[in-house]
Amino acid sequence: MLNYKIKIGLVPIRRDVTNRPGIFNWEKAEERGRNAVDYIKRVYTCENVSFVDLEGINDVGVLYNEDDALKVICRFNAEQVDAIVFINSNFGNEEVAAQVAHALDKPVLLWAPLDDVFEPDGMRYTDSQCGIFGVSRQLQRRNITFTYIDNCAIEDEIFDRGFKSFISVTCMVKNFRGMRIAQVGMRPKPFSSVIFNEGELLQRFDIQIIPVNLVLVLDKFNRILKENDAELEAGAKLLASRYEMDEITPPLLKKVYAFVLLYQEIFREYKVQVISAECWTAMQLGVGAMPCTAYSILADMGYIISCESDMYGAITMAMLSCASLGKRTPFFGEFTVRHPENKNAELLWHCGPFAYSLKKPSSIAKNVNMRQWFEVKEGEYTVARMDQDDGHYSLLSGTCHSVEGPYTFGTYLWAEFGDLKKWERKLVEGPYIHHMAEIEGDFTREIKEFCKYVPHLFIDTVE
Repeated sequence: MLNYKIKIGLVPIRRDVTNRPGIFNWEKAEERGRNAVDYIKRVYTCENVSFVDLEGINDVGVLYNEDDALKVICRFNAEQVDAIVFINSNFGNEEVAAQVAHALDKPVLLWAPLDDVFEPDGMRYTDSQCGIFGVSRQLQRRNITFTYIDNCAIEDEIFDRGFKSFISVTCMVKNFRGMRIAQVGMRPKPFSSVIFNEGELLQRFDIQIIPVNLVLVLDKFNRILKENDAELEAGAKLLASRYEMDEITPPLLKKVYAFVLLYQEIFREYKVQVISAECWTAMQLGVGAMPCTAYSILADMGYIISCESDMYGAITMAMLSCASLGKRTPFFGEFTVRHPENKNAELLWHCGPFAYSLKKPSSIAKNVNMRQWFEVKEGEYTVARMDQDDGHYSLLSGTCHSVEGPYTFGTYLWAEFGDLKKWERKLVEGPYIHHMAEIEGDFTREIKEFCKYVPHLFIDTVE
């Protein structure tokens, strides 16, 4: 499964100059640096986010020379930090910032607290914004990618939004690099649109595809049916309690739930974070059941599985989940038909794999031929897809809002866009297909920033 635990190194920095009154005052810079560290740890520490500070590196807990920079690098490597935050406490120190950032090769956040002290005699003590320009230029010269929060007070909404966004981006980068994805079965023959380049994913992004032979999958499935009857019986009762069902589905509920245990086993055995799976041809022929409803259960357990052997769809779903730190559940709704009345609304639909938790409260949940039928709850959603053409990789993203629309089968969302014609043209002209990943909330900012940290992956929009 994906790892949503993020550890961030906090590095307040100041200029290494002779201590004297005014803007080169050590004590003022060190005090505000430590205060910022204390604030960040107090406000943003949670079950998914922890911090490593500079306590014990020197007497003041602030970085200002190259000898201490080596100690910081050693500590952060030992603690396996996922990102670095430089807090520019006065003029900062571009040399040590670049030294630490270059050695660790992790996402970097650069920020300076607002310079807000102006004494009656004209004295000021920090000039932190001034130092930002030197630090940022040094990072650029060392080819270090960084995120920047506007110069502001730490209590400002600008800082809060920017810091939370950086945490999300860090989670995305951490999970993208070295991701292992199980490819269960082959793509359905008609789906040439989901062809992908396994070699390029490994060479460019260190994403490893683990093939899982469908014969082995069917063998596992049949063993689970024989050995896990009590668990399957409980799963069948859960499913029966959720849906209005047709006549076909009830006798097959144990088989449907067997897919839940099957895919959990594949995640464990192959040590993968994501699965791209064949679903609607070979599975039904092999075991006499469909996995769509099982995908729904697995999604609410935190597992990422894309249907119809869509590898890029699987990667996109994983990145959206990371953007939310695993707090929200992505789904895989494809552009299907236009709204009959609203020129900017589209049906984002799939045959039945969406997480049950996404169901609109007023929507009646049905299960027809082992596939869910319900409408997704109201809200704002991010819509995204990673894809490629001729070795050029891009990540398309935008937002939509739910709207009312006609009742239909499957799992679906009627989604209104700013300009649906632009979206349609973008999908037609490529390099994208109609398969899209969605998640509740607006994460377009995080997606754009994430792409900065991934060589060979470029942000794209419909605008």
